[in-house]
Amino acid sequence: MNSPFRWRAHAARARGHALRPLCALLASLPFAALAQDASLQPVTVKAAKPAIQSTGETDPDTLQAGRAASSDTASLLRGLPGVSLFGAGGVSSLPSVHGLSDDRLRIQVDGMDLVSSCGNHMNPPLSYIDPTRVGSVRLFAGITPVSVGGDSIGATIQVESPAPEFAAPGQGRLLKGEAGTFYRSNGNGMGAHLSATYATEKTSLRYDGSTAQADNYKAARAFKAAGPAASNKPAQWLDGDEVGSSSYKTRNHSLAYALRSDGHLVEMRLGLQDIPYQNYPNQRMDMTGNDSHQFNLRYQGEYAWGRLQARAYHENTRHSMNFGPDKQFWYGPAGNVPGMPMDTEGKTTGVQVKGDVALSARDTLRVGAEAQRYGLDDWWLPSGGGMAPNTFWNIRDGQRNRFDVFGEWEARWNPQWLSQIGLRGSHVRSDSGPVQGYNANYAMEANAFNAKDRKRSDSHIDVTALARYTPSANASYEFGFAHKTRSPNLYERYTWSTGGMAMRMINLVGDGNGYVGNPDLQPETANTLSATADWHDATGEQWGVKFTPYLSYVQNYIDAKRCSGGGAMTACTAANRTATTGFVYLQFANQDARLHGFDLSGFTDLGKTANWGQFTLSGMLSYVQGKNRETGDHLYGIMPLNGRVALTQRLGAWSGTAELLMVSAKTRVSAVRNELPTAGYGLVNLRASYEWKQVRLDVGIDNLFDRFYNHPQGGAYVGQGMTMAGTAVPWGVRVPGMGRSVNVGVTVKF
Repeated sequence: MNSPFRWRAHAARARGHALRPLCALLASLPFAALAQDASLQPVTVKAAKPAIQSTGETDPDTLQAGRAASSDTASLLRGLPGVSLFGAGGVSSLPSVHGLSDDRLRIQVDGMDLVSSCGNHMNPPLSYIDPTRVGSVRLFAGITPVSVGGDSIGATIQVESPAPEFAAPGQGRLLKGEAGTFYRSNGNGMGAHLSATYATEKTSLRYDGSTAQADNYKAARAFKAAGPAASNKPAQWLDGDEVGSSSYKTRNHSLAYALRSDGHLVEMRLGLQDIPYQNYPNQRMDMTGNDSHQFNLRYQGEYAWGRLQARAYHENTRHSMNFGPDKQFWYGPAGNVPGMPMDTEGKTTGVQVKGDVALSARDTLRVGAEAQRYGLDDWWLPSGGGMAPNTFWNIRDGQRNRFDVFGEWEARWNPQWLSQIGLRGSHVRSDSGPVQGYNANYAMEANAFNAKDRKRSDSHIDVTALARYTPSANASYEFGFAHKTRSPNLYERYTWSTGGMAMRMINLVGDGNGYVGNPDLQPETANTLSATADWHDATGEQWGVKFTPYLSYVQNYIDAKRCSGGGAMTACTAANRTATTGFVYLQFANQDARLHGFDLSGFTDLGKTANWGQFTLSGMLSYVQGKNRETGDHLYGIMPLNGRVALTQRLGAWSGTAELLMVSAKTRVSAVRNELPTAGYGLVNLRASYEWKQVRLDVGIDNLFDRFYNHPQGGAYVGQGMTMAGTAVPWGVRVPGMGRSVNVGVTVKF
């Protein structure tokens, strides 16, 4: 491998064998629990009993502890089975659930279906809410009911701000607030947040504000010891163990006003985000600005027949990219130019109406409709050299509009059996206006694209069928089938240039390769079978084990193939089609795929003593494999076998957790993308919290032993040097994981 670092991969790979005892540990949890009499506090992952689906939820204590460790809201999902994170910027990682990620998941923030407006997906939905403003996190994995699904083939993630608070009857008024700050040693991360609420019995007003920033983080000691190979050293390689282009700064504000009366609630939220910069170690460009304005209005009412919910929202994003301080631009014989400005504007408007109708004591009917209108402009101003004299229009007047209706019937036949059947119909229309390149070199491809009929219209039918059987107080079993569909996003369909520079600007997965769109893409259709066995004690508080296997076959999965043809500046050469090393150029393409795997999780109460408090042992194991059924290639970015074991102690106002994370070696890689393998590793994290009156202190140490590792979904390292000059950044280097970090957070309530 032509890497500038000589990692000691064999030692890290050996640590992957530590996963083997985890299966035995999880299997033994219920037997260990039978000897215990003490009760257990609520655990991190719980099943939502009133609903048919298995739902993962992050409890409030875990949310609070997570705020001190990361400013990335997606990181709050780490403790849920089946979830992993694609690396990106410091506040913008992409959740992956059961091998499906990004737009294949439905991700809602306060009920809004936000859309990433960037050719590198630098502004995913969860980046628009700071962890300090998160009140709840819910994951619908496995079979997702149609009432919470739509325009996705995978899981649904719902992140909500705290619900509005009102004064108690006779209280008069409620005035409360919270202020907090944190510091993280690795990257010199720091930030603060403030929230304040004023409420009466009928009205509630709340403000939330936060800011966070960090310098480049440092990898573990092995990174520094290896050092860059002189023969492959970029022009401006950073010293020591610093990981280039990993710094960020972000500011968020939110104002919420709510009214309630006799079972009715109206709430309006206004949101503002300002990200002055967020740099990316696995993208060739950096974010130099992201400004977002959000308006979100919702209604909820209780009636004799059931519940009615309605929502209307609008979000506008102005996004900019260029080269951050660790990157530079080089343009052939013309030499250096000032930079390469890239601008994006996205506008999302949506409405939702949903009713839960109690037909009888046995039957519940859920019906609803949704509409969303999304517009996108993506343009690159001329800056000299070969990038002149015209503005490059990557996507112009892009549109992606959809309309959905759904119905869902849930029946509780008896105490043992419950079923749910749902049907959703969707219509998605997309289009793009005429484009142009910087100059005449792009004319042939631009003219060919403009001559095409670019309107596309997709009609979808989603179907879900689930059942739950509860034979006793100690077990329940769920099983079901889902048929779900997703239409391509605008970047997958309408990016048009095969010029090497233009293609390197389109990369949704951080693999360092270049991509071009395909107007003829068909929607993805997934057929999924899933089951969940849940064994536990009668109270559900002393021990529990949950096992979820799944199988999904995806027709027209949007994968990639080596591109061919193109204009005068095309990068789609014959050598590109056969290269087995280096960065390559690809076109989005429909190819069938299959994914299968399982999640295994459990917990047990180890007992309680007067002097040492209560101890809880929990564990989790996840495995997924994905293959392209047409080429036999492995799907890109699939997380290998991974597990977590945690021991938690609670004693009065104190709680502490010692956690071992284990990831096996990634050897199943995507050949078409020249994906890099990674070694196995194990990390130890420590966390503790203490509450005293109105003050809470959170402390933690991530990567206690400062182990070097490459996260399997961290992407290719293109964080420094002449990142736009195809071969100037060294291929063969994964983004290094973060080394040891000491994290401290303080929260004061008033």
